[in-house]
Amino acid sequence: MPNAEELNIENLKKKFSADRFAALAGVEILEAEPGRAVCQIILKPEHMNANNVPMGGAIFTLADFCFAVASNIERIFVSQHCSITFLSPAKGSKLIAESRCIKAGRSTCLYSVDVTDDLGTHVAYATVNGFAVN
Repeated sequence: MPNAEELNIENLKKKFSADRFAALAGVEILEAEPGRAVCQIILKPEHMNANNVPMGGAIFTLADFCFAVASNIERIFVSQHCSITFLSPAKGSKLIAESRCIKAGRSTCLYSVDVTDDLGTHVAYATVNGFAVN
């Protein structure tokens, strides 16, 4: 079980700043505890596709990163398989992802990730199977 120092949000932000792709995309950690995390991305022109809505890759990056934060507090899991369903175009100015552990076993885990915008639009739903590397 992680100690209070390891759960400190600033320490988690520092640890995950090494995820350079998510950091360059502007993904931020808002909340984190074992098995759950909330992350966001403030939308910028570089996140938009030709239809001026967030590109699927930006949404996927947020969802995958949120899974990583939630699943890597107590142990280290890497994404083994991810399925994402894009539900609706975002209408707001930011995307918020919430990842929750459904099941964590000895070598694998299953997480759900809901992605919404700041106006409450349900943008995407993902499930992520993770594989323990420690």
